[in-house]
Amino acid sequence: MKKILTFCGAFNPPTLAHIHLAKKAMDETGREGVVFVPSKMSYISEEQKKNYAYTDEQRLQMLQTISLHQSWMEVSDWEIRREQQPRTYETLCCLRDQGMDPALLCGFDKLAEMEYAWKFVDRILTEFGIVCLERNGQDVEKFLRETPFFHPYLDRVRVVKTESVYQEISSSQAREILLQIRQLREALRSMVPEEIVELL
Repeated sequence: MKKILTFCGAFNPPTLAHIHLAKKAMDETGREGVVFVPSKMSYISEEQKKNYAYTDEQRLQMLQTISLHQSWMEVSDWEIRREQQPRTYETLCCLRDQGMDPALLCGFDKLAEMEYAWKFVDRILTEFGIVCLERNGQDVEKFLRETPFFHPYLDRVRVVKTESVYQEISSSQAREILLQIRQLREALRSMVPEEIVELL
């Protein structure tokens, strides 16, 4: 079975941090690849309350385009093709059924909410394991030691420390910049002849 990391998320849009940190986690854990699994647009806007979400097809196409240049990267449309947003455990089971040996890749923010906000966490830990990306100022190992829920599973969580260059990169910031660019472009259209806007 191909040993992979499963990176579930909005990827709204995908960033350099997503790509480079996934590759670093793969290299450090000795896995053979990373499968990116974008979640449904309806989940992003309704459950996560994000005020702007690229469509399922847009995010899928962005990830697939990136993967053309990353031989280690795969993209799964399994979640966005479901009628309802699946649970992460279901996604991991699906990949296992496809002949893979997946572990869940996530950031500390997701790990910290698992005990209370996720379902089937014990099964994810027991059957698949978790690789957690640690950012500056976080101490994931201390969190694990101080959280009784995780004590039976300490050997099922691997921590990967990340470079500071990626600490400030986020999809939220990318969306904010994109909206600013669009607003400035509209302002520009009110200042110059329409025929030359695309030439500027």
